Amino acid sequence: MSDRLQGESALVQFSERLTNSAAFGTLFREGMDLVEETAAYLDGVGRIEAKALDRAVSLTYATESMRLTTRLMQLASWLLLHRAVKEGEMTLTQANREKTRVKLSAADPGAADMIEKLPPQLQDLIARSMTLQAKVRRLDVTIHAPSTERAAVGNPLAPHLTRLKAAFEN
Repeated sequence: MSDRLQGESALVQFSERLTNSAAFGTLFREGMDLVEETAAYLDGVGRIEAKALDRAVSLTYATESMRLTTRLMQLASWLLLHRAVKEGEMTLTQANREKTRVKLSAADPGAADMIEKLPPQLQDLIARSMTLQAKVRRLDVTIHAPSTERAAVGNPLAPHLTRLKAAFEN
């Protein structure tokens, strides 16, 4: 019984290892780069482009830039939380509790016909943030999926090991 419990505790939980993966590292960099790029655009070229828009499109610009910023801040929060797991600053269980404050469905963009009237660079940032959001949502579901009952599974190699022992004992 003791050997069985040790074997079960030694099982690697895939969801706990995802934050240490190269895929997570790439996603983290992609997310943080997008946050920086968006901030630079909104504080620079975007500000100039917004002044040149007519009143109705200018209102859409303001609304969509706030939605974009909100979406990216939520995604950055999620990414930083899971980087803390990677760095050993918190456990996945703690991150699971903390992530309830992060809204991964925050600030979906408005109507497509209004988005089309915005400057191309802002449209691109919105589209890329939506792609990032979809990736993070998929990863979130994978990482925080409820664990299956390991006790019921036991060691899947046990029957094979028993047969090998029996074959070589004679």
